[in-house]
Amino acid sequence: MHSSSTLNFQRGFATVRTSHRALTRFADSAALLDHLHRGDAPADTKNTILAALIESAKSDDRAGDCALTLVLLALWPGLDGVFRRSRARRLGQIDELASEILGRATAAIRDLDLTRVNWIAATILKNVERDVLRAHNRETSRQSVQDEFDTDLHGGIFEFSDPELDPEQLLAELTRLIGVDADLVLRVVIDGYTQAEAGQQLGLSEPAARKRFQRALKRLRDHAEQKS
Repeated sequence: MHSSSTLNFQRGFATVRTSHRALTRFADSAALLDHLHRGDAPADTKNTILAALIESAKSDDRAGDCALTLVLLALWPGLDGVFRRSRARRLGQIDELASEILGRATAAIRDLDLTRVNWIAATILKNVERDVLRAHNRETSRQSVQDEFDTDLHGGIFEFSDPELDPEQLLAELTRLIGVDADLVLRVVIDGYTQAEAGQQLGLSEPAARKRFQRALKRLRDHAEQKS
């Protein structure tokens, strides 16, 4: 709201306004936002206005920044709902969550293919909420995988290898210990991929990758127990 009150923003709005017939009737940005936030305004008219703003938001100039700000302000009630639901689900720290939602909304606006969307606001809000949830689930999954390799519980791959080894040497030593699944293990433990992602890179189905990963983990545990 602060950025929308600057002279630079007002000049940008003048450019955007004269570029689209759907915006010419709005004297200023406040009148435009008031119309978009009104519950009795026709949905198809709002959609047309948002389409015009998003078209301008794709440009990397003053008018583009102005249009992007207007779309974010137009979607603010919906984005606030996404934030509240994400907070209730404990998908992240409050400050980080707010920044993530704003960042994903900005990317969604500028990357939106208007030829493939019917209802712009609903699509953007749905995609942002979906992506926040997916990112949280992915991070949780990765953390779970890392926890499986807790060195205090399972010995870990570094307990019986030189920590100074370069990646190729580490792969060679791990291959000597557990065979062909060494690359799969390193991609999960060192590179941070999930078992499914690492398996896909190696041409394995998700069930096969999980089975082979667990089998390799058991071999590492057995090796650690023999050393002890």
